[in-house]
Amino acid sequence: MKLFTLNEANEMIPELRRKLERMRKLYAEVGEMRDDAKAAASASEFGGGMEGGSGYVHTLYEIGKLTTEINDAGVQLKDYSRGLIDFPYRRGDRIVLLCWQLGEGDEIEWWHDTEAGFAGRQPL
Repeated sequence: MKLFTLNEANEMIPELRRKLERMRKLYAEVGEMRDDAKAAASASEFGGGMEGGSGYVHTLYEIGKLTTEINDAGVQLKDYSRGLIDFPYRRGDRIVLLCWQLGEGDEIEWWHDTEAGFAGRQPL
């Protein structure tokens, strides 16, 4: 597990904000196609298919790619719809999580214990 300094995590916020905003938009697009995709899946034994099917698959691919990029950077994606992410961080002699979500400022202002989750956020 990668541990971040506060500065390292803060430096990543602009790029992560772009990725999370893009991911939120892509999930909205998938949501708009969900009923058509379910119908196509149900009809798959009869040849299936859906109008815009390749776009649907491409959107899912893009979501997966962004998710992988975020995870590979050592950042924990907690909720794509809120753009909620955590950064493992050493606070004293224990590991906690720096916590940030879309709509917050350009710097991380919150942390929480690994077991506490978002509800246990405390100011830095």
